[in-house]
Amino acid sequence: LSLSLSLSLPLFLPGVLMHRGYPLDLFMAQCYGNTSDPGKGRQMPVHYGCKDLNFVTISSPLATQIPQAVGAAYAFKRANTNRVVICYFGEGTSSEGDAHAGFNFAATLDCPIIFFCRNNGYAISTPTSEQYRGDGIAARGPGYGIQSIRVDGNDVFAVYNATKEARRRAVAENQPFLIEAMTYRIGHHSTSDDSSAYRSVDEVNYWDKQDHPISRLRHYMTSRNWWDEEQEKSWRKKSRKRVSG
Repeated sequence: LSLSLSLSLPLFLPGVLMHRGYPLDLFMAQCYGNTSDPGKGRQMPVHYGCKDLNFVTISSPLATQIPQAVGAAYAFKRANTNRVVICYFGEGTSSEGDAHAGFNFAATLDCPIIFFCRNNGYAISTPTSEQYRGDGIAARGPGYGIQSIRVDGNDVFAVYNATKEARRRAVAENQPFLIEAMTYRIGHHSTSDDSSAYRSVDEVNYWDKQDHPISRLRHYMTSRNWWDEEQEKSWRKKSRKRVSG
């Protein structure tokens, strides 16, 4: 997804930091809150931020990043910068009042922002069947006057193309865009969560084996001779060395 976004775009999601070149040692420094941590221990672990990479620090309370992101997008619009903000959140977060306020402000103020909802089936332990009764999150967009699309979140190319088009429209039309990526959370929500208490091992194994995004991308690339086992081993070796080094 990060491939479809320019470095100048402010981001509200930690995973993109690595693609933008954020050093691994600073990731760990932030988790420990030591003297090397740019935030000097003022944030919760895994709540990164980097001004140089246009990455906004994480807001711990659910959905508070959404109106913040809309405010940034509105400021860019007033300054005529041709910049776009992208804000990530889950389907559980979309139930919060701040989410609805952010969507409405973005629509009425014509803000250049991409709302990216990762619908992974669970808000910690709450399944989508208990989260909403409507047709997911993308269906809410038209009610606010926001262009929306639902994509296969485990399809790298679908996510790339949707995000690229959303960015183009946000810049060209000064309008918000909502993407709902349908995916699945393989692991636990956090180290304090035991997901076996609310979902079966068979369910997790099915998604891990049948619809894992990395496995799907690997299969696609190997079938076209763009990737092979030797490259895989070499890449894994370099990655482990980078982490342990």
